[in-house]
Amino acid sequence: MTSQDAVHELKRRSAEKAVEMVTSGMIVGLGTGSTAKLAVDAIGRRQREEGLKIVGIPTSEVTATQAKSLGIPLADFSTIERVDLTIDGADAVRLGTLDLIKGLGGALLREKIVASVSARMVVIVDGTKLATPFGGKVPVPVEVVRFGWQSTHRKLAGLGATPVLRLGVDGQPFVTDGGNYIVDCHFGAIVEPAALENALSGLVGVVETGLFVDLATDVIVARDGGIDVFTRD
Repeated sequence: MTSQDAVHELKRRSAEKAVEMVTSGMIVGLGTGSTAKLAVDAIGRRQREEGLKIVGIPTSEVTATQAKSLGIPLADFSTIERVDLTIDGADAVRLGTLDLIKGLGGALLREKIVASVSARMVVIVDGTKLATPFGGKVPVPVEVVRFGWQSTHRKLAGLGATPVLRLGVDGQPFVTDGGNYIVDCHFGAIVEPAALENALSGLVGVVETGLFVDLATDVIVARDGGIDVFTRD
């Protein structure tokens, strides 16, 4: 088994552990990214094999397309006020507080909207996402309005970031489902995520940030030695 296959297997284990928490009648937030994709697959399989009945709220157009292909019923916030359980991945996890960095997949705005109305947010990761220090290895994605993004870019640098406009595979600026740009901000070790989140959110031109503070309730970590479940107090 290659190292890539091994990581995929760990992601699969964490995803399936999270999907065990899903019961019929739930409104379920469906995350975005490689690990969340495995969870959506597992929900589709339980639906076929066990008759599981849920309604999904997708956090991206990619996830919506996947869920529809599996026959998972979908809804939006025109009819739904509260989500029972959201299953999503993360790019970095701070153990203890369960603060997260998310958004390398480009869906941070919708992911945070869904997480903010979820009674429970279960995050599924492999052990590599626990690397310390928090923020030391991955940037904080910041979604910004396209108009005047250069000005917002300079403001982000003023907060101590090394900001980089995200480009797509075509070499052009990456555009989110909301029609915005993403600036990946390298801060190095983040000691006070809540304070940084507040500072970023206060900048004119910033739509949302990839710092998820006080939103995750559970983190499922799959490692070679087994699966650990961490719950926020």
